[in-house]
Amino acid sequence: MDKLAIHGGKPVRTKLFPAYQVIGQQEKKAVNAVLDSGVLSHFLGCWDGLFYGGEQILAFEKEWARYFKAKHAIAVNSCTSGLICAVGACGIGPGDEVIVSPYTMSASATCVLVFNGVPVFADIEPDYFCLDPKSVEERITKDTKAIVVVDIFGQPYNAPAINAIAKKHGLCVIEDCAQAPGARYKGRWTGTLGDIGVFSLNYHKHIHTGEGGVIVTDNDDLAEKMRLIRNHAEAVVEDKGTKDLVNMVGFNFRMTEIEAAIGRCQLRKLKGLVDKRIDHVHYLNKKISKLKGIRSVQVREDAVHVYYDAPFLFDEKIMGVSRNRFLQAVIAELKPMAKHEAEGVPISCGYVKPLYLQPMYQQQMAFGDKGYPFRSPMYKGKINYAKGICPVAEALYEKELFLVGLVYASMTKKDLDDIAKAFEKVYEARETLR
Repeated sequence: MDKLAIHGGKPVRTKLFPAYQVIGQQEKKAVNAVLDSGVLSHFLGCWDGLFYGGEQILAFEKEWARYFKAKHAIAVNSCTSGLICAVGACGIGPGDEVIVSPYTMSASATCVLVFNGVPVFADIEPDYFCLDPKSVEERITKDTKAIVVVDIFGQPYNAPAINAIAKKHGLCVIEDCAQAPGARYKGRWTGTLGDIGVFSLNYHKHIHTGEGGVIVTDNDDLAEKMRLIRNHAEAVVEDKGTKDLVNMVGFNFRMTEIEAAIGRCQLRKLKGLVDKRIDHVHYLNKKISKLKGIRSVQVREDAVHVYYDAPFLFDEKIMGVSRNRFLQAVIAELKPMAKHEAEGVPISCGYVKPLYLQPMYQQQMAFGDKGYPFRSPMYKGKINYAKGICPVAEALYEKELFLVGLVYASMTKKDLDDIAKAFEKVYEARETLR
């Protein structure tokens, strides 16, 4: 038995993994064309012909909408901005509750706070990790106005069940598909499964523009409200003739012409990049899932999962060693990704701590020093952020789930073999970790 690297032995891999590089000559040519034009942004924050942006923005939005078969696409400077636009367009305000996931990036919940709504956390599915419809139904009150679902790790949410709940109670469904561009459920693209979908284009997503995001919807009114919120609504509504002033406090959430030009090139690459991820995850699954105590993620029936990361479930009872200790040993056998050495090997335990355990929710302190919006006089509900409210999410975080991020398109089968060998080596020597 080879000595584990964590105990001073020779590691499985001694060279860095290939860089995650999806930017090429097409993007460089497109950026140079924008630079040569001298027009790096072409928005005006007033009711003018340029209120909706310049040539590249309009072309990018048109191409994105056509690709995903959506009526409207709205380019923004981040997925976070897009989520804020979506919550505002749905009319969320002080005293309102919005059902959110505890197992996601923090912005999927803080977007609700921006309009002084109160996030209510429902638990997630133990196999798919998206919002559990049963838990969502249990959390709904007379104050609930919307549901923010998350297609976590690239897995589509249970649209039929959650959409039915939303229809029953008259709620908006906002789909955070930051990690799922190109995923599908029952033949439909993620992002188009709810009322509004929001994509991410920041640097570590499937395709990217450095920073950026895109919102899609088929609803004309919601689309126009989101365009207003994106670009200084309060300065525009009078001249535009907008009568509904709910949440018409705007922001500067505008994307640049350079980012839009890159986005147009990246969109053309999406299918190829997604197909490679799927192939890499399937290859790695076959190898790692042979180890007793490790199980690959399930894919929802009639769905296409696009694997932002490759999720696995770890059984400490079968392994006889803790997940964290086992993965520390695996990481010691490998090297980081080129150009991202400071981030370490992209294999992680548990993803994120359930959001409601963050200090802001535990102390119920967001805006000012009076506890708004949680203790606003307009909020008549009683919120519960105690540990234990989402037991599935807590168990996944504490001991069951781990993620392998080394599945992007630049990887080769030899690279994937090294990852598998690291797991196999540690598995064979796991007794030494106890």
